[in-house]
Amino acid sequence: MPLFGRDTELKDLGALVDGPEDRSGMLIRGAAGIGKSALVDEAVAAAAIAGVRVLRTAGVEAEQNYAYAGLHRLLYPLRKQLDGLPPRQYYSLATALGLPDGGDEPTAYLVGLAALTLLADAAGERPLLIVAEDVHWLDPASAEVLAFVARRIDPEPIALIATLRDGVDSPLADAGLSLMGPEPLSDDHAAALLDLIAPELPAQTRHRLLAEAHGNPLALTELPSAVRDLDELPATLPLTERLERAFSARGTTLPAPTRTALLVAALNDSDSVTETLSAASILLGTQAGTEIFTPAVENRLLVLGRDTVTFRHPLMRSAFTTTATADERTRAHRALSDVLAAHPDRRAWQRAAAATGPDEQAARELENVAERARHRGGAVAALERAADLSGGPGLRADRLLRAAELAVDSGRRDTAERLVLAARALPTTPRHDATAAWLLSGFDDGVRENPSRITELAALAAAVAADGHPDAAMRILWGAAMRCFWSEPGPDTRPALLAVADELPIADDDPRLVAVSAYVAPFERGGRVIDRLRALASDTGRNPEVDRFLGSAALQVGAFDLAAHFSAAAAPGFRAAGQLGLLPRALTVQAWSLTRLGDLAAGAQAAAEAADFARETGQPFMHGLATAVQAEIAALRGDYPQAATLASDAERIGLAAGARPVLATVQLARGLAALGEGRYDDAFADLRRTHDPGDPSHSPALRAYFLAELTDAAIRAGQVDALRELLRGVEPAVASTPSPALHIGWRYAHALLATDTAEAHFTDALAVDLAAWPAERGRLHLSYGEWLRRQRRVVESRTHLRTAREIFDALGFTAWSERTRLELRSAGESSPNRDPDARDRLTPHELSIARLAAQGLTNREIGQRLYLSHRTVSTHLHRIFPKLGVSSRTDLAALLPADEDTTA
Repeated sequence: MPLFGRDTELKDLGALVDGPEDRSGMLIRGAAGIGKSALVDEAVAAAAIAGVRVLRTAGVEAEQNYAYAGLHRLLYPLRKQLDGLPPRQYYSLATALGLPDGGDEPTAYLVGLAALTLLADAAGERPLLIVAEDVHWLDPASAEVLAFVARRIDPEPIALIATLRDGVDSPLADAGLSLMGPEPLSDDHAAALLDLIAPELPAQTRHRLLAEAHGNPLALTELPSAVRDLDELPATLPLTERLERAFSARGTTLPAPTRTALLVAALNDSDSVTETLSAASILLGTQAGTEIFTPAVENRLLVLGRDTVTFRHPLMRSAFTTTATADERTRAHRALSDVLAAHPDRRAWQRAAAATGPDEQAARELENVAERARHRGGAVAALERAADLSGGPGLRADRLLRAAELAVDSGRRDTAERLVLAARALPTTPRHDATAAWLLSGFDDGVRENPSRITELAALAAAVAADGHPDAAMRILWGAAMRCFWSEPGPDTRPALLAVADELPIADDDPRLVAVSAYVAPFERGGRVIDRLRALASDTGRNPEVDRFLGSAALQVGAFDLAAHFSAAAAPGFRAAGQLGLLPRALTVQAWSLTRLGDLAAGAQAAAEAADFARETGQPFMHGLATAVQAEIAALRGDYPQAATLASDAERIGLAAGARPVLATVQLARGLAALGEGRYDDAFADLRRTHDPGDPSHSPALRAYFLAELTDAAIRAGQVDALRELLRGVEPAVASTPSPALHIGWRYAHALLATDTAEAHFTDALAVDLAAWPAERGRLHLSYGEWLRRQRRVVESRTHLRTAREIFDALGFTAWSERTRLELRSAGESSPNRDPDARDRLTPHELSIARLAAQGLTNREIGQRLYLSHRTVSTHLHRIFPKLGVSSRTDLAALLPADEDTTA
């Protein structure tokens, strides 16, 4: 049948199929019956003509609880190629697809990487079109994997077309696909379609059908056969419901046995004709054969394959489930459960659907389903349904909270909140109350909550510890401590948290306790924390979560060298395990610390990856913090327009809920840009805001680590008295903690403020070991050289200025390099132009790939590290080599020494 009124859509789909390497894909979104499937069929036909291979899957409402069901359908034709995957990817995908040699539950990201590799390999032989219809009904695991793939197929000869019903969400809606929204047919096109379908309709009926259909192609195609039933359908019903009613009315004319078989087919979570006939036979009390479907096929309700039975449209399927009585549905589900003895998970779901009240046996079977689930989304659904069937409120609360915990772990905030709310509505025990209280603390680290909540969590942690649950108390305390980073709870709350922490029966060197101390009291406990961090620094790489805790703790106390060390150690474990939700947290700490230390190339690389993964995994405030670091890097490199854009982006995120570290880093970036442009008053105003308790960018810890920038701005803006006042506010912290960042800034400030003793201050500051802090060493040499020149000690000044120039050139601090060159020129010495470093010619993403290639890793190994296909890596390397003027990995190794790598 020709398509009417879809010329533009067909042109766009044709272009996608003809050149999949130029476009990632299309999301066709529209109302039921608007013609999404018809457009897909045209694209598939065009692919056949163009020699493009097509792989298809579709969401099925009855399969939503079966993890990776949709992915299994998509990848089944490629099953023989699984053996070519790297081992970790193979076992992840084999587990997801339920193959016998699978392993433990994989993350959706590892499964996604395996699927991407498999698809990219297939596309290397022949361009590929992936079709995923009705993605609103895909099981969550498959939808997540397809969204992961969609974000990464730009460089591949792969295109993806997905269809999504209006008003329903899906991970694929945010996967970067171009949106196509077919509109209702125009009056002329609707009339032409109706005339083709039913040319003999009387004029009055034809006019009415056109009015009823509102340009919906499915309605125009199907309503003519149900025209006699239209008078029984209220005109106020939505078109979708009117169509369902029309389909169900068509079903009433069918023989009773056929209607029974249709109901079974509608409720079955498989299209197996054998299963449907077996269950129908139980209900009918006699053996049913395929001829039972003949009347439905003749009425254009079903398509009967050799081994399958499917409805022509999802609305036809739902028509038979919604119009059946509760007793009819119960009996059909029970019959299906009887024929699924060889499929325990499916049998459990059918048995649960047949339950009409509490059924503890069915609930326990669903708990077993949750234990076997290959994706936490499926486990959550099984436990939630088990809770519905529970015999008592205690069991129901237990199952709801277990489901909520899994939802938290998989990042499904809305689901977790709904489950916790349901559990709290039941009669619960103190244990239930405690569990419910801390479950949601992991989302956004409590940023969106009132700071007064921190005091409540402290009291709860104390109560839980008193009840003999120290680990649970520790988890609650950690959630409270994280809130102290993102927000400011007030002076009374922090001591209360410390008091609880001190009473916990947990070893003092427990990484969680070290991190809690750092977050809650970075100055008061700074010395103790730093001592423990140094003691633990040689024992990294065993547990990425421990390394992440310690990296975060190091950042809080201003030990940025240790923060970079621990967070770099955490990243490989998160990558290998596919824990992409935790990876951006480690990468952001790494980026923040490396940038403060002066390693802009590595910092930019980590920040870019952190921002991408934080956005993909739904962590807005980590994304904001990583973006703010990118703004800081742009300012230090002298790209002031880019710095302003990134700072504004980060500020929008931070202001949404008052995320103070994001806003403080934004002010740092703006202050650095203003310094570089010579706007010293603006620079001082920007940086001063972080010291104002009434300002949303005030961050008690971080503000103490920007003293050098604050001093530069204040001195040049003539704000010496204001600077001295701000330094007095920091003096108690200086006295209480050995924080490296704080003391480096403190010494620098006093060197610039000193008059008669300035030289002694500069000498003392430079005598400190700053090997790990090159940016600070460069700043000291620059300022000392400037001071010496002002003292007319020009020859001595040149030595320090040359050192500063070499440091800033090596670090890529463009603005600071230029400032140093001006000083040298004033001291009577010219400077050669700085040659761009190899790292400056690459984007952060390209630099990640180049560094790994320089270490000798293959394209596949690089892809595994960065969650890309090996073909994408190859494409990037073909761009990288000409940029750097090299032709081999050996040449890369000479330009990018292995000790600079930060992507491990």
